[in-house]
Amino acid sequence: MLFIFISCVFLGAIVGFLAGLLGIGGGLIVVPSLVYLLSQLGISHEVIMPMALATSLAAIVMTSSSATLAHHKNLNIPWDLAKPFMFIVAFGAMLGAFIADHLSAQALTNFFAGAVIVLASYMLASIRVQRYRAMPSKMVLQFIGLCTGMIASLMGMAGGAILVPVLSYFGMPLRHCIGIATVCGVMVAFFGSIGYIISGLNNTLLPPWSLGYVYLPALLGVVLTSSLFAPIGVKFAAKLPVQTLKKFFAVFLMLVAIKMILT
Repeated sequence: MLFIFISCVFLGAIVGFLAGLLGIGGGLIVVPSLVYLLSQLGISHEVIMPMALATSLAAIVMTSSSATLAHHKNLNIPWDLAKPFMFIVAFGAMLGAFIADHLSAQALTNFFAGAVIVLASYMLASIRVQRYRAMPSKMVLQFIGLCTGMIASLMGMAGGAILVPVLSYFGMPLRHCIGIATVCGVMVAFFGSIGYIISGLNNTLLPPWSLGYVYLPALLGVVLTSSLFAPIGVKFAAKLPVQTLKKFFAVFLMLVAIKMILT
């Protein structure tokens, strides 16, 4: 337990710094890192992946809440659009958690790795879409929200990497896209965590100090330092070639994802 806690203190520092520097979601780093760390404890292979996803989501609840408050103060969240998204995304997140509980470890790993490859490819290409399309119907937006919640929950991430490009594509101002994605990220993380906790309560393969699939020592370690190092990453963003670093990081993510599939 102490090994995991200390490792996650350092992991949280890295996650916070990269999140501030590159604007990437912590789940893309936390999940594969926890898969590796938890495997060192001799925990059953069948529960390692859902534990990593659940713990990542629980950490996002803490870190995204302060970001949501900041966006609200800066009037970056159009609440008339955000509120319907919040509820459908929350439902999708809980659904995703219960789906994860019924998937095999290999299927869950392959889904995560495949989705990471897609997101990293998008990041690597730096795709920029002209904003000329009108917003779709309410039903289409709800479908997008449901899918975002499910996919994000199955990946242990907040969902901003999905929502921001999609909403930008439909002509929404970028600051509003980020604001909605942030508040929806809190909902995904919170309700996804609840789903993983409920679905893991009766699992006898989980180690001590687990709350459902959430591993508390890892959660505490990540949360302690991630929020402290995020502002440092933001400061360095003005000094370093962020776009170049982001492309190198995207290649790194793709290699990690491929390794997860192969092993």
